[in-house]
Amino acid sequence: MKESTKRISAYIHIPFCEHICYYCDFNKVFKEGQPVDEYIEMLLREMELTLAQQPIDASPTLYVGGGTPTSLSDKQLDRLLGGINQLFPMETVEEFTLEANPGDLTMDKLQVLKDHGIDRLSMGVQTFDDKLLKKIGRKHTARDVYDSIALLEKAGFDNVSIDLIYALPGQTLESFRDTLQRALALDLPHYSLYSLILENKTMFMNWVRQGRLTLPDQEEEGLMFEETIRAMEAGGRYQYEISNFAKSGKESKHNQVYWQNEHYFGFGAGASGYLGRERYKNFGPIQHYLAPLREGHLPVYEKETLTRNNQIEEELFLGLRLLSGVEKTHFAEKFGVTLETVYGPVLKELVDKGWLVDEPDRIRLTQTGLYIGNDVFERFLLD
Repeated sequence: MKESTKRISAYIHIPFCEHICYYCDFNKVFKEGQPVDEYIEMLLREMELTLAQQPIDASPTLYVGGGTPTSLSDKQLDRLLGGINQLFPMETVEEFTLEANPGDLTMDKLQVLKDHGIDRLSMGVQTFDDKLLKKIGRKHTARDVYDSIALLEKAGFDNVSIDLIYALPGQTLESFRDTLQRALALDLPHYSLYSLILENKTMFMNWVRQGRLTLPDQEEEGLMFEETIRAMEAGGRYQYEISNFAKSGKESKHNQVYWQNEHYFGFGAGASGYLGRERYKNFGPIQHYLAPLREGHLPVYEKETLTRNNQIEEELFLGLRLLSGVEKTHFAEKFGVTLETVYGPVLKELVDKGWLVDEPDRIRLTQTGLYIGNDVFERFLLD
């Protein structure tokens, strides 16, 4: 086994929510009436079975996401995080993140998180406009955000990130500017900003199809993206990935595992992982996930073995999301061939269009290229 495959990060999925947002297509269920305690036990069993099959020396990042991990009780969080601490080589973990919802946090829960080594919190804020929060199905208010941040400060959590969404239904550029100013006024080390994507099987998609919902047009969305970059830069947060901004040294280490196309476990219902040349996905419905684990089997329902070309394509799609781009030496070491050999004509074409910068040691997107990332990524598909 190569040294790199002995260093594997992990994503851990908690699918329970107390409320389902209208735009969300993540694997999630209402918490009420669900076998939450059994789910936690089976989730730990999945980790145990997997780590027995795939021993590791290090786990650089651990990320507990959802769903809503903070919808778990103090006792449930204690069991989950305590179990993770027993199973993973925690002395090698460089970042241990947990997703939180404004209004869900208490001092008791925060003490549990601290006791088990959580050193980064990612909070889903989405907007500071209370009317918009209601419109998109969020159950918190802007006041809840401020209260949660105050609680985090009191508990000594300083590595906090918030997520915001723009191009929301009925959102104006003026309203979005206000959200940006309020977010930056919190003086947090990290911000993630995403444009709303309409996903199938969400209430929003149904409403748009029925003509009941109008979203900002592409031009307005572009202006909001430009406004984001300007405001974040003025606020001292540099853009290190298309949608992510941070103080230097506070970038998300876990998300960089994805963008740098490194290996990670996916634990939990509907979670995806990437090991060796294989991407895999677990059963999504809770009972379908639990059933094989009750019998001592892993809950994987789908595996895809990537071809060399698939791996090269993914390296470019993911790596070019980072503003630092794709390093030529790293690419050559990983695939035994130079970037120019694989993509020579494509690189020249994209440079000529002003979408790509080709430097001696790396390639990266230009400012224009960032705005039309998907159009650029398509050019790196291999026949």
